[in-house]
Amino acid sequence: MSWNATSRGEIFVIDDDAATRETLTESFQEKGYEVISFADGAALLSYARTRTPVCVFVEVGASDRSGFELLKKLRSESCPAPIFVTSAEGCVPMAVDAIRNGAFDFIAKPFLGEDIVVRLDAALGKMSRAAVEGIPNVPLYVPGSEPLTNREREVLGRLVHGETNKEIARQLGLSARTVEGYRASIIRKAGVRNSSELLRRVFSQPRHA
Repeated sequence: MSWNATSRGEIFVIDDDAATRETLTESFQEKGYEVISFADGAALLSYARTRTPVCVFVEVGASDRSGFELLKKLRSESCPAPIFVTSAEGCVPMAVDAIRNGAFDFIAKPFLGEDIVVRLDAALGKMSRAAVEGIPNVPLYVPGSEPLTNREREVLGRLVHGETNKEIARQLGLSARTVEGYRASIIRKAGVRNSSELLRRVFSQPRHA
């Protein structure tokens, strides 16, 4: 899949219900995300080993445990993205089971697209705050540059601390290509030619404890 410079990242979906897939796709595409649907857990796992999604939506059923098995497998392989479990069987025991197995949230069907977007934003906000904890002196701007977005500042902060694109992607729940796109945008806004010049510009500003 080619890099989309305007994409906010990829969202993986596995759900047998066409209406649910359509709701998720339309809601997230309106917000600038790319939505990729998978026919089965094996296909999703294979893709997740080469790309880091923003989040994953996994359907589970009372009689079909494959969704829980996929959830466990994603967690055992240290997938950093928040995983939302969806189900038409919105019972408390199933919700508890999902959370115990590593789900970020359990969502009973049917649901509204705008509600899902709010819950995703909350999840990503929590992850972003956790991602920058313990990183002191994160620069909020580059002298002389256009204003950076919140996500660009997060990426820049991690670049300054020597993290690679892959490491940043894992920490922020993005694909490495998405991080490359943010890095290119930061370099463009800063008016520099490469990452080395960008870092020199950052380190040229006063540092505060």
